[in-house]
Amino acid sequence: MEIEDEKNCKCKNENFFYDNDEKNAFNYKSIVFFSQCSHKKILTLSELLRLTSDIAVEDFNRRKISHDVLTEHGLGILVSRCSFRFHNMPKENQHFVLSTWEEKNEPLQFVRAYEIKSESGKKLVSGLSTWLLVDINNRKILPIKNFTLKSPPEIKTEHDCFACKKIVEPDSMELWAEREITYSDTDCNGHTNNSRYAAFIFDALSEDFRNKDFCDFKINFAKEILLGEKLKIYGKIFDDEKRLVVIGKNNDVPSFECELFW
Repeated sequence: MEIEDEKNCKCKNENFFYDNDEKNAFNYKSIVFFSQCSHKKILTLSELLRLTSDIAVEDFNRRKISHDVLTEHGLGILVSRCSFRFHNMPKENQHFVLSTWEEKNEPLQFVRAYEIKSESGKKLVSGLSTWLLVDINNRKILPIKNFTLKSPPEIKTEHDCFACKKIVEPDSMELWAEREITYSDTDCNGHTNNSRYAAFIFDALSEDFRNKDFCDFKINFAKEILLGEKLKIYGKIFDDEKRLVVIGKNNDVPSFECELFW
């Protein structure tokens, strides 16, 4: 994708476009492909995480803050928490527009919002994510004020999904699954790609819960897990709250925490 002007972006690929509005939203037009769907013919959560993460990266690429540029500065920006509300999950062969924009930073994290709409403008998914600034040489979290490659956004809008808050581990969780991290689970950062955790979660669910129509999904990425390491996945169901909690641990240290609501 080539950019003619950052303030008035025009992309040669018509599937990408930039709205120079008050939100400075970056938009991606696409279709839900067969390989992105579950057996229910809807977009899987792992594909949703992949799409939203990738479009955030593309938004930064548009502003000449690519992964390579960040690496040259010894920096990385890693997704920390995500929250999505499913109004009407995108279906196989459905055309959609995925929009993303940055919002006012939290004290220690970048904030990014998402909306997925149908071609007719019907809202399908809304979401939020927070991101950490890290020193890639010593893998330490840095203060947001250390990031000087762009000006901080100042907008803050209302959202109809849950806030990206800490997920508390409940007592008496059950071991649901165990797995070893393989080569295909990892990405350019050398650790398990964030989208893979949603696949791990659904692999650990019973058939009854895989078939549920979930309305909200929250996930926190607590500690990276690397190639060859072992992940134990624990779960607990709260029927009265229509909620389940899934937590993945490596050597008893949480790697991710998740909540699903139906």
